[in-house]
Amino acid sequence: HFRDPAVGVAGVVVQQGELLMVQRGPRATKSGMWCIPCGYLDYGEEVRAGAAREVAEETGLQVEVGGVLWVATNFHDPAKLTVGIWFEAEVIGGALRAGDDAVDARFFPLDELPTLAFETDAELIARLRADR
Repeated sequence: HFRDPAVGVAGVVVQQGELLMVQRGPRATKSGMWCIPCGYLDYGEEVRAGAAREVAEETGLQVEVGGVLWVATNFHDPAKLTVGIWFEAEVIGGALRAGDDAVDARFFPLDELPTLAFETDAELIARLRADR
């Protein structure tokens, strides 16, 4: 038996210079902090479909998932290492509302973000700011 990392997927939605983020719920790692909508890939699930599912579950928004923006190893929880894949995503429907393990979901200007849960999100956001 090998101890392998899980795969995490995230949908990065930027609209008019604002980034979609979710506030993590009481049972989540880094509860109360904010992150890009993300979660674990289900067994047998295609990675883009997983990213779209996670965004829908956490924000109520339906998205079309595009290209890969960032891939990184997450070391924030040594007991559950993950390899994360962040995808571009564009809203195509739904209504913004917190769901699943998120207690809030909203858009923030890239220069006025709340307290981030994960260093890997911070690295990606720095890239987004630089690309503006």
